[in-house]
Amino acid sequence: MGSLEIESTNGHTSSPNKKSEKSERERKIEEWLPITSKRNGKWWYSAFHNVTAMVGAGVLGLPYAMSELGWGPGVTILILSWIITLYTLWQMVEMHEMVPGKRFDRYHELGQYAFGEKLGLYIVVPQQLVVEIAVNIVYMVTGGTSLQKFHNTVCSSCKHIKLTFFIMIFASVHFVLSHLPDFNSITGVSLAAAVMSLSYSTIAWAASVHKGVQENVEYGYKAKSTSGTIFSFFNALGTVAFAYAGHNVVLEIQATIPSTPEKPSKVPMWRGVVVAYIIVAICYFPVALIGYWMFGNTVEDDILVSLEKPAWLIAMANLFVVVHVIGSYQVYAMPVFDMIETVMVKKLNFEPSRKLRFIVRNVYVAFTMFIAITFPFFDGLLGFFGGFAFAPTTYFLPCIMWLVIHKPRRFSLSWFTNWICIVLGLCLMILSPIGGLRTIIIKAKTYKFYS
Repeated sequence: MGSLEIESTNGHTSSPNKKSEKSERERKIEEWLPITSKRNGKWWYSAFHNVTAMVGAGVLGLPYAMSELGWGPGVTILILSWIITLYTLWQMVEMHEMVPGKRFDRYHELGQYAFGEKLGLYIVVPQQLVVEIAVNIVYMVTGGTSLQKFHNTVCSSCKHIKLTFFIMIFASVHFVLSHLPDFNSITGVSLAAAVMSLSYSTIAWAASVHKGVQENVEYGYKAKSTSGTIFSFFNALGTVAFAYAGHNVVLEIQATIPSTPEKPSKVPMWRGVVVAYIIVAICYFPVALIGYWMFGNTVEDDILVSLEKPAWLIAMANLFVVVHVIGSYQVYAMPVFDMIETVMVKKLNFEPSRKLRFIVRNVYVAFTMFIAITFPFFDGLLGFFGGFAFAPTTYFLPCIMWLVIHKPRRFSLSWFTNWICIVLGLCLMILSPIGGLRTIIIKAKTYKFYS
């Protein structure tokens, strides 16, 4: 019994050692990869990881988006987006363990189950990568811009320093933090970021109230032509989509929470999500509505730029933004690190090591820094990426997967709800990149590289 061997069909004897060696290697790889290395997360980890992932550069652009949408459409789209994205996030949390005995730890794993091994990979991975890399690039720009604003506010008489250098200063932090191995190890960074997001959002709307409604404020559309108004409207749709972008990391966050049949991970995860969405509402709605109410259509694409005084408060808010986007960058970079490291060790057969991790992560940070320095069109980037990639992964891809996996009865409430979300999400995906691309082209006419 102790030395049992298995007879194969061709008459040879084969030991199960090779299989056990392979499974042992796969187990070691899973324990090394950042998403699956630890499963001891708590519900409050989920809360502040989700706040950090969602509230970010987007909230500061919401008053500007409101100025391009107008009161009626703006309020409607903000509320609709909050409801739809909360619903699709609930679907993601439910689908994480929809198959008994199986956990979909990554977005593409759920996609592969829904659409098939290859098709699922082709549908989800490019979109998820575009979202996460785009967020990291935009956050590089945001971090650099906020650092520059902080410098200019506290030292208005100082010599002008190029935005390029501020982005490089911001990136230097990530050359260090990116070597934290997994999601649980960035919990402290994420908590600090979540607190900062609530802080600077409060400063943004409170300082707007303090400044009061501006003289000769106008709430009409700023663009002179009809086509300009329409394109700006499309761009604003993308900015709103960008503001609700946490879905791309939700399964990866849930993967860090322990799960048993008696206590599935969806219970603490959903509790964290609800808390996160309440905080999101507290951050988004006052900033968007009060910011637009006070400044009208003259509001800047970053609300803090419109608020020049009190100087110490605006300087502090910009510093809070920097701390927050440091955390957000890490939350979005972790699944990218996981994908790259998975390919390196599983497909290219590199040995899991610190050296490999050091090279991969430094190259990635350097890449996002270079792109951010080259193309720092803040509002155009939000609109373009917001529609192009965020709309599918946030607004309608979860609904399609729900229809495929859960198969709700035709013409039932669930069936109708999902199809409405799909149609609205498709409209968002088609329209908003058009506006974003136009904004980038207009800005590019007067932009000088590395200025």
